[in-house]
Amino acid sequence: MTATVPLSPTPHDRFPSSSPTSSSLRLALAPIGTRPALLDGAWWPRSRDLGAELPVLASALDPLWGRITRVTVNPTLWPVIPRTVPVAGHVVKVGWFLPEQDPHELLLLSYRVGRWNLLVVPPRTDAASAAWLMAAASDPLGTSTASRLMEQVARLRTATETDRAVEAVWDSEGGHGARDPAARPRIAAALPGDGDQGAAPATIPNRPMGM
Repeated sequence: MTATVPLSPTPHDRFPSSSPTSSSLRLALAPIGTRPALLDGAWWPRSRDLGAELPVLASALDPLWGRITRVTVNPTLWPVIPRTVPVAGHVVKVGWFLPEQDPHELLLLSYRVGRWNLLVVPPRTDAASAAWLMAAASDPLGTSTASRLMEQVARLRTATETDRAVEAVWDSEGGHGARDPAARPRIAAALPGDGDQGAAPATIPNRPMGM
């Protein structure tokens, strides 16, 4: 099974539905046969509604990782945390930890099988930043925490926006006073697609069930 991650948002992406479906799941998992150091992948939900989003995610992960029995989050970024959510004939318990859990991370537990940690990409993240985050979080050699990846992508986005402003000055003033934009890192340079511009979807293989 693979997870297809669209790199450019559609109108549906920009205005998330309260009733997501498995066909619209945006998920990137580490390649089969690898053991990521800190993160097992990334999930890009369409809203902060756990009651609507978690059933679709757990249903997709059950055949890969074993039946998901419990999920925990940090409540900082989630307005409502249900105690349970129904998932394909069973119930998943939902809990929270404030100081112990990274606010940008989702912890999933499968009874007698293992635990997994997913970076949660904020729902309204632009497509290029989301694709960068999902690729980084599913990198089997990655060593960054979820919050650290969020900080990194914010710096990259700021650098890219600064480069564009510098290029605009260069164009408007005939090149006077502008710095070399090649000296700064760019999200767009590393990813196929940016913002609302069209791009082909990327397909990322999933992890196996075991730890």
